[in-house]
Amino acid sequence: MKNNFLPHIEDFLLDLTNNNYSLETVKNYKRDLFIFYRFLKLQNLSFKKTNKKTITLYKGFLKSKKYLEFLEGIDDYARDDGNISKSSSKGPRSDESDKSRLSSRSINRMLSSLRSYLRFLIEFDYKTPLAPDAIKLIKTERTISQVAEFVELVKLVEFPSSFEKNKFIAKRNRAILELLFSSGMRISELVNLNLEDLDLTEDRKNIRQGKIFIMGKGKKQRFVYLTERSKKYLSEYLSLRDDSFTALFIPTKGTRLKMENVEKIRISARYIQARIALYRRYLGIIVPTTPHSLRHGFATYLAEHGASPAAIQHLLGHESLQTTTRYVHASDKFAEESHRKYHPLKK
Repeated sequence: MKNNFLPHIEDFLLDLTNNNYSLETVKNYKRDLFIFYRFLKLQNLSFKKTNKKTITLYKGFLKSKKYLEFLEGIDDYARDDGNISKSSSKGPRSDESDKSRLSSRSINRMLSSLRSYLRFLIEFDYKTPLAPDAIKLIKTERTISQVAEFVELVKLVEFPSSFEKNKFIAKRNRAILELLFSSGMRISELVNLNLEDLDLTEDRKNIRQGKIFIMGKGKKQRFVYLTERSKKYLSEYLSLRDDSFTALFIPTKGTRLKMENVEKIRISARYIQARIALYRRYLGIIVPTTPHSLRHGFATYLAEHGASPAAIQHLLGHESLQTTTRYVHASDKFAEESHRKYHPLKK
């Protein structure tokens, strides 16, 4: 990727880093702005002459399928929420690969990256072709949050034990899914876990405490909690570990195992996404199900059993309660039961 594809872009990224933005966030800004740069090149437009019409054209570009071809060569472009995806004909595909366009939320996120970049240029007295506030976000569609039935999620979590032929993979993948559903953590948080993040016995085979202190999105720290069941399957997985690797979850093959830096040897988010997609297809689960779905299900079913939104907000690591309500608003099942129970014209 060209380093200085937009004026002062390296200064902008450095400023983000110096303001304590996470490495992943900085990479996301860089990727979003690189796509804008590629759009300008495609349209034979100059950044210096960017105007409101340019932004209108850019919105149309993002809403079309054309943006997909410009993701080639951009590493780690897939967002945690699954709204940006790239289809592939090789190997298992994530459920989101069937989506051929960006959601309105993803488009707004990319427009916000451009806004932030323009604000930086103004703040540092660089020439700016367009005022940040001239970039209007698009109206977001109202979607019904979907999460698989509880019994289906349980089947998904348990599936590796019977499906995977390799004992280590079966134990590891079961522990991964148990941990995701037990704690509600993000997949990015899970793959970044190290053995030292758990309170382990000296032989590293058993977990003494049922909570993990993690660094979440935006470098926000919080505790996540384990069920006794998830501790059991994590311990079974750890009993098979006899290595010096740092990560909690490690791959069994591939180029990652050849890295000299043991801290970089860890399972990838893409592997987990692809495996969950495969499990879902074998189980015949109709509702699109991803690692994020386990987090969504975690919040939904806690809410249905009486957990307060404030508690769920803390467990999910959300800064705003408004963000949490997207997860814990009454589910379809809960709404249906309420309708049946309280509607005045029952008969």
